Amino acid sequence: MATKSKTKLRRMPKRGDHDRRAIAAILDEAPVSHLGVVDPAGFPVVIPTLHARAGNHVYVHGSAGSRTLRAAGAAEVCLTATLLDGLVLARSAVHHSVNYRSVVVFGSAEAIDDPAEKERALEAFTEKLVPGRWPDVRPPTPRELRATAVMRISLAEASAKVRTGPPLDDEEDYALPTWAGTVGLSTIAGEPQPDPRLVAGTEPPSYLRNLAPGREPGR
Repeated sequence: MATKSKTKLRRMPKRGDHDRRAIAAILDEAPVSHLGVVDPAGFPVVIPTLHARAGNHVYVHGSAGSRTLRAAGAAEVCLTATLLDGLVLARSAVHHSVNYRSVVVFGSAEAIDDPAEKERALEAFTEKLVPGRWPDVRPPTPRELRATAVMRISLAEASAKVRTGPPLDDEEDYALPTWAGTVGLSTIAGEPQPDPRLVAGTEPPSYLRNLAPGREPGR
């Protein structure tokens, strides 16, 4: 995959990866992304959002009245997703860091108007949150589809960046009697808590077992 000018990594380029499979894997695992746009008034806006990837595109959605999504459709956008894997504790203050996997996507956000494609995108969002959920829920009505904006961004200009391993201290600092190393981090799902208005006798679906404590979603 050829490196695009916008996605060429200039800082720590050895941590970069333009392989489409690596980019897709990070987007598929990251639960939240951030969408950056320039508001028509001229100021930048970055909002947290849910996303879902399908093939060579990543989708975001929100209210059809969303000012941010309207701005996204009028100019190029930048979408980022990050997975935080651990704390990196060095011997010196300036070399503290984190182990992470991240993706940056540049491109134009294309509005999806076809109701069938909108519904497929909403299915992708639902299944990304909890695999197996879509068959259990009420599908969106035509009115709900009209009230929902779905935007599609190509992955043609995307790059991944990954940091792994121990801290990188200055050579003379390795002799310091300061503990250094890494502390792993992960997101763990809690036990399902029933809605107070749940119909009596409704049991948690079996696919929620994949999100039980001690197991990491998406792994």
